[in-house]
Amino acid sequence: MAQDTAEEKTERPHSEDGSQGSEKRESTERAEISNFEIVQHHFRAAAERLDLPEDVTTVMGTSYREVTVQIPIKLSDGQTHVFSGFRVQHNGARGPYKGGIRFHPEVDLDEVRALAALMTWKTAIAEIPFGGAKGGVNCPAGDLESSEKQQIARSFIDKIDKILGPTRDIPAPDVNTDAQTMAWMMDQYGKLHGHTPACVTGKPIPLEGSFGREAATGRGVVYLYREAAPVIGVKPGDTRVVVQGYGNVGSWAARIMQGLGATMVGASDAYGAIRNDEGIDAEALLDHVKEGGTLPEFEGAEAIDADDLLEIECEVFIPAALGGMIHERNADRMNCKMMIEGANSPTTPKADEILEDKGVYVIPDVMANAGGVVVSYFEWVQNLQHFRWDEREVNDKLGNIMRRAYRNVSGRAQSSEISLRSAAYELGIERVVEAARTRGYIT
Repeated sequence: MAQDTAEEKTERPHSEDGSQGSEKRESTERAEISNFEIVQHHFRAAAERLDLPEDVTTVMGTSYREVTVQIPIKLSDGQTHVFSGFRVQHNGARGPYKGGIRFHPEVDLDEVRALAALMTWKTAIAEIPFGGAKGGVNCPAGDLESSEKQQIARSFIDKIDKILGPTRDIPAPDVNTDAQTMAWMMDQYGKLHGHTPACVTGKPIPLEGSFGREAATGRGVVYLYREAAPVIGVKPGDTRVVVQGYGNVGSWAARIMQGLGATMVGASDAYGAIRNDEGIDAEALLDHVKEGGTLPEFEGAEAIDADDLLEIECEVFIPAALGGMIHERNADRMNCKMMIEGANSPTTPKADEILEDKGVYVIPDVMANAGGVVVSYFEWVQNLQHFRWDEREVNDKLGNIMRRAYRNVSGRAQSSEISLRSAAYELGIERVVEAARTRGYIT
């Protein structure tokens, strides 16, 4: 998602699932379709192609457990506000549930359900031993003081701790939560169960967090670009990049791509969009944002309407903002050869059809932004051993997993003559069904 303030942009961590940002909203029009509807559409279509029995489809398409708790907190206005906290555990056939916790006033069960399901398929596609979960609290995080956020984080853990744990369900940061939030949650869980660093991931480095975690999702996007570049016949030096959502994922992807020799020619965030056909320095743009500037104020580019960002001619377009940003009313304006989805559900099903007709090579979110949860897996493994890998080792291991996932999915897409998205969903669902059947949970 788009970011809130310049300071928060530099601190916003590395959600496991590609989500970013805060209360702000991109100015580009969004489709009137929810993340839940998008995820369910792709799941149902894949289940039908796989000819899954209706009972198996029902089990795979619904959540194993959904918990809603009450979180009353006395805020600085002197009033007690009652928030709702949610934790959805979608499927744990392949391992402990895994997924972030977001603080946002618009959090509801449908959104959390969708993202939990997406995590189930994402971890299966990446072949890491987790199931899928998601959580959230419907609080106005942007208006809260740090001490108030801490109260909410600790109260939420108090109320759901019995379904959490390093062998049950491992939360992580998401929208409006960060490494500090995970530190509070780890500490609160530890008060109840003893020191347990593996109970959450995305922690600060001094509390057994993993090196390479902040850049993981953006770096994973770039690994997939490098695998897919031959498909559209480009090399990094010939690649122009447009980034929609210059937050954590977008800025890391842009900077790493620039390091390979690619040129960023357009970018956007909550405050607007910019363009420079000669190239925008990704590092300079990030420095500008860190210093409190907005994208339209950046001197190295021309400010444009956010809707016009899609029309910039480029080889690679990276949507790294909100869901539903690419839809049937604007997909035909896209002027790229490849789209790599750094955000969750940025493309609606109807837009998918339009992009396919245009010949755009789409690398779907369910694979493209898996870098965050992959490195969360590494953090969990390191915590269980109380051992730390250096950043190069983390990045190398991440690259191996992302390349393997792409090759498996692209191989299936080619052999079945279907899109990468269809192939990814089929592969993920098959792996979860196989695990559930092997355990005897379904027949």
